[in-house]
Amino acid sequence: MESRSSKYIVLFIFLLIVDFAFGQCSMCRAVSESNLKSGGAAAIGLNNGIMYLMAFPYIMIAGVAFLWYRHRKASQ
Repeated sequence: MESRSSKYIVLFIFLLIVDFAFGQCSMCRAVSESNLKSGGAAAIGLNNGIMYLMAFPYIMIAGVAFLWYRHRKASQ
């Protein structure tokens, strides 16, 4: 029973955090657009950072899948 209540607490915390995350996205967008219009390169760096953060979990998942495949093939 304790497990169920802790799941609800974690879900509630995540729902609270989502609201703050959406607020930060619009602020980053406004700052990067104004910087790009004034000739700065902060928006390009921000975009590269987002691409890096997006790619890393996929690389990790691919590595785990490869190890799982290799282990499964060796056990057969």
